[in-house]
Amino acid sequence: MKFGAIDIGTNAARLLVGEIDKEAGHYYVKKLSYTRVPLRLGEEVFEDGKISKKKAEDFVKTIQAFKLISEIFEVKKLRAVATSAMREAINADKVIEKIKEETGIEIEVISGDTEAELIFGTFLLLDFDKSHPFIVIDVGGGSTEISVFESGERIASKSFQIGTIRILKEKVTSQIWSEIHDWIALHVDLNAPHKIFGTGGNINKAHKILGAGHMESIQLSKIKKLRNDLSKLSFAGRMDQYQLKPDRADVLVPALDIYLYILEELNCSELIVPKIGLTDGMVYEMHLQSKRRKSI
Repeated sequence: MKFGAIDIGTNAARLLVGEIDKEAGHYYVKKLSYTRVPLRLGEEVFEDGKISKKKAEDFVKTIQAFKLISEIFEVKKLRAVATSAMREAINADKVIEKIKEETGIEIEVISGDTEAELIFGTFLLLDFDKSHPFIVIDVGGGSTEISVFESGERIASKSFQIGTIRILKEKVTSQIWSEIHDWIALHVDLNAPHKIFGTGGNINKAHKILGAGHMESIQLSKIKKLRNDLSKLSFAGRMDQYQLKPDRADVLVPALDIYLYILEELNCSELIVPKIGLTDGMVYEMHLQSKRRKSI
C-alpha cells in the first residue's frame, strides 16, 4: 500500500511516496519517489516573521506538484506536516487556508516533540540492539531535536531553536549553546556508552561525501575535517568540488557545526547515519494506522 508524506521544512519541502516492505526478515520504508523543493520558508520567517505573497505562491505551486505526483503513484493516503518555520510564521494560518482552498491539501503544523516522535517511530525498523542506550540528533533549518533512549523507551527529548537557516540569518543567540550543554548534562549519563544517531538532509549528505556505507558510522575526526575543508572554499567552490546544490552548499557547514558541538558535548567519537527522516516516519505511521483500521 502506497502512502505520500509531505514535510514542509524550514529549508526545503519534501514529498516521499513510499510503502512498507520486507527484506531478510526486516521491515523497512521502501522509497518509490522522492521530490525535494528548496522552498526556504525560514529565510523570510526568521527575518520578517511572516511568509511573503511571492513565497506563498511558490508554496501553493509546490503542494500542487506534490499532489499530482501522489496521484500518479495512486497513494492510499497523503499527509502534509510543517515544522519550525511554519510554527513561527505569524501568517501561517492564512497561508494554510490558501493552500487548502487551492489544492485541497490540509497542512498540519506539528510541534518539535511530534516531529521527533515521527522520526523515531522508524527507528523501530532498524536492525540494532535497542535495549542499549542511544541518542538521536536531528538538525534542521530552524530547530535541532535531541532525544535520549534507554531500554527502547524515550526518556528525554528537547527541541532547541537552532538550525542552519537560523545561523545563516544570524538569528541564533550565544545562550542556546549553553542551553544544549546544560540539558545534556542534566539528561545524559556521560559515563555510560551510547550509540549516537544523526538524522537530517545535511548529515546524510556528509555521510555520502565521506563514502560511508549503510549504517556505517563516521568518525568525529572525519566530520571535523570535512567541515574545515568546506569552510575554506567559496560558495561556488563547494558546489564544484563536492557536487553540492546551491541550497545545500550554504547550509552544510552550519549543520556540521551543530552536530560537532553536540557530539563533543556527548564525548562521542563517531556518529551513525541511518538515512531516515520525518517523511519515513510519516509513511510508517500511516502504514500502522491502516493496519489498525483493517484489524477492527
